[in-house]
Amino acid sequence: MPRPSGAAWRRIGGRVAQYALVLLVAVSLNFAIPRLAPGTPIDYLVPSEQVATITPEQRERVLAQFGLEKPLLEQYRLYLTGILRGDLGVSAQQGRPVVDMLLERLPWTLVLVGGAITLATVVGGGAGFLSAARRGGRTEAWGLALFMFLDSMPPFWIGMLLLVFFSGYLDLLPVFGALPTSGAAGGFGLTLEFAQRLVLPLVTLTMVRAGWLFLVARSSLAGELSEDYILMAEAKGLSRRQVVLGHGVRNALLPLVTAVAVEVGTVVGGATVVETVFSYPGLGRLIYESVLSRDYLVLQGAFLLLAVGVILANLLADLLYPILDPRVRAESLR
Repeated sequence: MPRPSGAAWRRIGGRVAQYALVLLVAVSLNFAIPRLAPGTPIDYLVPSEQVATITPEQRERVLAQFGLEKPLLEQYRLYLTGILRGDLGVSAQQGRPVVDMLLERLPWTLVLVGGAITLATVVGGGAGFLSAARRGGRTEAWGLALFMFLDSMPPFWIGMLLLVFFSGYLDLLPVFGALPTSGAAGGFGLTLEFAQRLVLPLVTLTMVRAGWLFLVARSSLAGELSEDYILMAEAKGLSRRQVVLGHGVRNALLPLVTAVAVEVGTVVGGATVVETVFSYPGLGRLIYESVLSRDYLVLQGAFLLLAVGVILANLLADLLYPILDPRVRAESLR
């Protein structure tokens, strides 16, 4: 594989700088939105039943504890320096560092979201390419109807149906959680318990997102197969399989990669609902719990983490474009 040229490195540097600017905007919005919300900081730092009875001295002490008595620009500076130090503040409800709470939940969400995106891409993208390659048949019609139906279904509805059928009716899979609350076996037994509890949330997210990726892959490959270079490849005597896999699918990957990068944010949003339905202890469940308890510092940290993940996924997709499509590589070297 040839080493990147100077132009390629400049392109990479430019893309990284652009996404760094986007990240700064996201961080700034994450700082501003809680402060623009109705009410005062006391409304979410103190239990609602105590807000009316709190004394001015207690109010000042609470604000000073979270650095909210300082001018807005000073708060912003401390917020940015805190992020660089890995300090996102302390939970108003639990009194624990927000970073520790996020790191406890992050691995669970990474397993769920990573698995769902991988399976949705393989199942949805693969079925979409197959449907485009066999257009006009009965299989394509049934596949299109199925995946369009899945794309239109809300994740909580699919999750509830799977929960009722596989856990309630058939009693095959656990109802909630990621690990048993007591009496858990170690080693392989614990791994098996985790896998059984992961099945339903993973299948739910996969089913919901596979529909959209199916439509993207099908439309992308169908467009490529109507291009002149496909007709030229067929005229040269290449088999249909060689034309579709060697020429069509490779050029159709670019829109699919873009869709997968966008899906990172969508899947995380869906994971909030799915984790709540299945009581799965990930970031989505933490966001739900923080909304109920009005723990806005935890919400601010969770949203920041999700924004960083989405931005990095889009940056990775942007850097993969020249590798997947020579036309993009040639354009970037001009």
